Amino acid sequence: MRIISSIEELNTIYGAGLSPASVTKVTKQLTPLYREMIEISPFAALATVGPEGLDCSPRGDLGGVVRVVDDETLHLPDWRGNNRVDSLSNIVRDPRLALMFLIPGSNTTMRINGRGVVSDDEALLSSFEMDGKHPRTVVVISIDEVYFQCARAVMRAELWNGEHFADPAKLPTPGQMLKAATGDFDQETYDREWPGRAAKTMW
Repeated sequence: MRIISSIEELNTIYGAGLSPASVTKVTKQLTPLYREMIEISPFAALATVGPEGLDCSPRGDLGGVVRVVDDETLHLPDWRGNNRVDSLSNIVRDPRLALMFLIPGSNTTMRINGRGVVSDDEALLSSFEMDGKHPRTVVVISIDEVYFQCARAVMRAELWNGEHFADPAKLPTPGQMLKAATGDFDQETYDREWPGRAAKTMW
């Protein structure tokens, strides 16, 4: 198998296909239309880097996954999860991060590269109150660059085509996957109790 080992080789393969729009769409801060797209997005993948390696974590929220503070700043609340804090641990040691936003029904994704800090400021946490609960921390993101992504990947995947949705009944359950990973595990009890436990600990 031939391996590409230099930027020059990559540019030979891809360089001629670079469109002007793929470069000019990148801005250092939110434009009004970029802001509109990001404010409506309920889901994002958060990528971070740390001494142990890379991490990519799903983030979702009602009414928008991030709060736009201004054209250069976002707030990302950290709601209930598995308490691994992989992303937060990375950000504390290396502020670099990236976000990819998905909007159900839209083939256009939004991308942000920037830097983050983790805050537990009481007033900030309180501002995200949901059902009487607050996130334990908020990631304050400074935008370095923002742009929209070519829609071909989402179009190829037909991501929003309900005819192609997987049948959950034919997929491995969380309990089954945990048992396969650990060996001795009560998958039936876990799968039976998980939906109710998740509903009670959403926030």
